[in-house]
Amino acid sequence: QVQLVESEGGLVQAGGSLRLSCAASGRTSSTYVMAWFRQAPGKEREFVAVVSWSGHTRYYADSVKGRFTASRDNARNTVYLQMSSLIPEDTAVYYCAASETFTAAYTHLSSYPYWGQGTQVTVSS
Repeated sequence: QVQLVESEGGLVQAGGSLRLSCAASGRTSSTYVMAWFRQAPGKEREFVAVVSWSGHTRYYADSVKGRFTASRDNARNTVYLQMSSLIPEDTAVYYCAASETFTAAYTHLSSYPYWGQGTQVTVSS
């Protein structure tokens, strides 16, 4: 089993920055692929970013491309999401997720068997 724990989110003004982290424990060999998703009120959970074990392969949702950066520190079993130029539409609960395999369905929730509890990010205008 894998346990994922996200850092505390927060309230930030539009245009500001925030970094989330997600620490993995347990069977960390199952965290070959780590991703971030988010869920805004009244909306479905959506893909934000994914990063491979090496960190060299990273994909982003179009809505965050150029503003968000996903990275990982395998020595600390931690993945990060650096968010910049935040806008109110980024307000959501952010979740990290992990999987043993990197597939073409990396944007799908069903590709990830392990999930964190989520952390609230609120961007004020």
